[in-house]
Amino acid sequence: MAEAQLFETDGNEKLFPCEVCGRCFAADVLERHGPICRKLFNKRRKTFSSLKQRLQGTDIPSLSKALQLKSLPVRKSNWRQQHEDFINAIQAAKQCTLAVKEGRPLPPPPAAAISPDYVQCLYCMRRFNETAAQRHINFCKDQCSWHVFNPVQTAARLASTAQGEAQASPPKE
Repeated sequence: MAEAQLFETDGNEKLFPCEVCGRCFAADVLERHGPICRKLFNKRRKTFSSLKQRLQGTDIPSLSKALQLKSLPVRKSNWRQQHEDFINAIQAAKQCTLAVKEGRPLPPPPAAAISPDYVQCLYCMRRFNETAAQRHINFCKDQCSWHVFNPVQTAARLASTAQGEAQASPPKE
């Protein structure tokens, strides 16, 4: 305490700063405050849960257990495949610009990469993410019961749409 800086108040008492919190106290009070302050600062405070406090004293204690966060399954990242697709797209674009500058015919476009995360519909052969596939497959199944789909015609129709040709509707029976 001899090293600590002394503070004088309006009275004649000298105040000494606490080593932990920095507040100033009289010498006799500082002796009592020191151990309490060290003990308080060493403790770690619990995180406050307002939900727990709101549910306290109500008839809904079972709800608190139901509201706990469920751990979502970690999906495997496919960043490497996406990176390779990106690099291939850049190389194809460079080849196109080089062919245009030199006056050569354009090279064929790179094959479209199909994401392994997508689910293919069994009825129309289109691909969707998991949640959209669940909705779509049910819809497509109902549509299939109303219309007769020929898989060969469906594949041909998808191919013609991809090439940008006008889609001809099949004759009605």
